[in-house]
Amino acid sequence: ASGSGKSTLLNILSGLEKPDQGEVLYDGENIASLSESQLTKFRKEQVAFIFQQYYLLQELTVEQNVKMGAHLANNQEYLPVLEAMGLRDKLHQYPSELSGGEQQMLAMGRALMSKPSLIVMDEPSMGLSPLYVNEIFKLIEDIHNSGTTVLLIEQNAKKALSIADRAYVLETGNITLSGKASDLMDNDLVKKAYLSE
Repeated sequence: ASGSGKSTLLNILSGLEKPDQGEVLYDGENIASLSESQLTKFRKEQVAFIFQQYYLLQELTVEQNVKMGAHLANNQEYLPVLEAMGLRDKLHQYPSELSGGEQQMLAMGRALMSKPSLIVMDEPSMGLSPLYVNEIFKLIEDIHNSGTTVLLIEQNAKKALSIADRAYVLETGNITLSGKASDLMDNDLVKKAYLSE
């Protein structure tokens, strides 16, 4: 829920904020102690972020937005990504001409073009129609199955737990529950608080 610490966690992972204490370990390296230039290099080479607001460049077309992500990895094979996102026929449209679901797909496509080892997604289903929610979660599964690690920050607990390997419940800045997603799906407290219809 709002106020649980999701945004703070995301800001720390992206380097926008520094933690007051502790470490942020990625592959054994404490990224919280990296210099600004090291952190920039880490973000460019290792991790991609997909924020709730998408941060698409409104003055650029769909094709140009995706190429921005491709530029980071010198990867020009963007057409298959746009095909996978269902945007192949919208190359010359602008983000403002896309639906919310299509904008989310474009943000995901741009992130994938940098070939990250980790993608952090902040509430990808927020405000989308049920049809697009299903498509987004199918895409997240495909991304994971291709070998990319996905850290999904999501309030739709039922959907998130249905595709996750591990899950963490954040409440007021603390992890109150963690474990295999399938175990949390069967946890009575989780069922009552997050999975009730």
